[in-house]
Amino acid sequence: MPAACNTKSDLRPVLMACCLAMLAVGDNSTAIMAALPEMRAGLQLGPAEVEWVVNAYLLTAAIFIIVGGGAADQLGAQRSSVAGIALFALASLIIALAPAGFVVVGARALQGLGAAFAVAGTLAAVTEAAPDARRAEAIGAWTGFLMLGFSIGPLIGGAVTHYAGWRFIFWLNVVAMVPAALMLLRHPGAEGRRSVSMDWVGLGILAVFMVTLITGLQALAHVRVNPQAAIVPLALAVISFLGLIRTETRRSYPLVDFELFSNRNFAVAAGLLFLVMFDIMTLLLYYNLFAQSAGGLGMSAVAAGLSLLPLSVALFAFARTAPSIGIRIGVRRMLTAGSLLLALGCAIIWSSFQIEAIYTVLMPGLFIAGAGIALIYASAPRLGLATLPQSQTGKGSGLLNSCSFLGGTVGVTFGGIVFALSGFSGVLVLLGVSALASAVLCLRLRAD
Repeated sequence: MPAACNTKSDLRPVLMACCLAMLAVGDNSTAIMAALPEMRAGLQLGPAEVEWVVNAYLLTAAIFIIVGGGAADQLGAQRSSVAGIALFALASLIIALAPAGFVVVGARALQGLGAAFAVAGTLAAVTEAAPDARRAEAIGAWTGFLMLGFSIGPLIGGAVTHYAGWRFIFWLNVVAMVPAALMLLRHPGAEGRRSVSMDWVGLGILAVFMVTLITGLQALAHVRVNPQAAIVPLALAVISFLGLIRTETRRSYPLVDFELFSNRNFAVAAGLLFLVMFDIMTLLLYYNLFAQSAGGLGMSAVAAGLSLLPLSVALFAFARTAPSIGIRIGVRRMLTAGSLLLALGCAIIWSSFQIEAIYTVLMPGLFIAGAGIALIYASAPRLGLATLPQSQTGKGSGLLNSCSFLGGTVGVTFGGIVFALSGFSGVLVLLGVSALASAVLCLRLRAD
């Protein structure tokens, strides 16, 4: 087995490639929110199709992110990364050329599959390439570029949609991913370290659970007219979840290791990531739909993106400072404060629409909400993994990421129901309740 890349010259191109890929993945996750109103009009998408443009990506990533970590072990981190990056670029190309909505939805699912392998693979590649003394710095750079893409996505998506059209967002993904893949191909890194049989049964049951759960939740909007459309898939979701527990607890090497949730801090971290992704994806999607609608704020795509600049600034700034804040006041207090800041930000945004002080009150509200989201999102994964043995960190990371992506999917789905019934004000109330639930969950953390 070739030695892993551990010199400064080997680290630099690998780190550059991985950071570029994460910048594109992060930007893609949020830039599309600003483009959705124009995509809806151009492709004649209905409300359910708009949700699936977002959910197809999040749901596929949630299912396969656990597999991505195992692939990095079996194929080698760089090879797994290249496969994920290539899939992501191919899917972006298909979306950029898509003639109809169903093609976009299918390609978004393929994009989620690529993201699942790219996220897990690039993190493993950076960890493998960095010498011990520089590992924390390298992982910090990887995280920083992912969060940078996440934070600037609304602005880039709005500007590109306004001046070049929504398809150009996905052309930019191709432009970023191709050089990233080529750089990694030139530095293939170590071979796969071990061979572990794939838990296909667990993967299949997990996929059935997540798909039926989201399908059933979406059907709740029409439960009075067609109750079976919601009851049947939700019943299947419950059955498949119970089957997943029964199957995975009996396997020696389960895909979903439920024993990890017996660790209190890990379980709380998983819950916090579920809720914070629930909040950010729901906020960005329905804010953009509201801001760019004639019955809402009537903004253009670029104006909507610019109005989210306070949120973007707070996301990036507080994600970078979260570790030092946690050291100063303790992780539990910081996460609780982040949850309360998010609830306060939602309340301020809600009030800005009630008193018609859109800019003087909305902007501070978005900044405060972004600060709360960043403090949670940047710290919960470290909290969850800190108490796990080294042999379980890969599996634990996959589970945490899966919970995060699933939270975004559930948020978009529930948000769609509330948005249809009571508009964006109702969505803000939903987000405030979710943020308060995060604060309550923080009380379950062990003291620092």
